[in-house]
Amino acid sequence: MNETEFKVIMLRHGDTNATLAEYLGLSTKTLVLKIRGTLCFKQNEIRMIKERYNLSPEELDMVFFAPLVS
Repeated sequence: MNETEFKVIMLRHGDTNATLAEYLGLSTKTLVLKIRGTLCFKQNEIRMIKERYNLSPEELDMVFFAPLVS
């Protein structure tokens, strides 16, 4: 998960943690844990985010499937 890129996309679309959490049917705390990588996004949540932000396959890969950096 590329947290920084995800937050940039959210801001570009005028979303906050609270507004995106509401859209996904999650609590804000749960969304934050998913963005930080403590919890995993479910497939349907990724689909909803893709549709909300009109993400290309490349953008989707960049955000959700970023390689881990140690």
